[in-house]
Amino acid sequence: MIKVSESARKKLEDLMKEEGHTLSDSYVRVGVTSGGCSGLSYDLKLDQNLNESDKLFEDQGVRILIDKKSFLYLIGTTLEYQGGLNGKGFSFNNPNASRTCGCGESFAV
Repeated sequence: MIKVSESARKKLEDLMKEEGHTLSDSYVRVGVTSGGCSGLSYDLKLDQNLNESDKLFEDQGVRILIDKKSFLYLIGTTLEYQGGLNGKGFSFNNPNASRTCGCGESFAV
């Protein structure tokens, strides 16, 4: 299960609106790819297509798609969003990560 913080939900809703979509007609695709300074990197994008092999979750009205390969790395993760002077963007609070890099965009298990 993937959770979505209230701030992330609001930002995702705004981004979808900018693209002419809504939470009910779009998905947020979350995945893990090889790379980054800690070994694995997060991937986040908006999508309108549900693939047969995707796992579908919903939290706070946000429909989240995860490919089967990434799912094991992301169980229990919370997608968060922070804006402000010290940084702006989405971040992943992943209890499975044994270490993360300074930028928070890659991790290791």
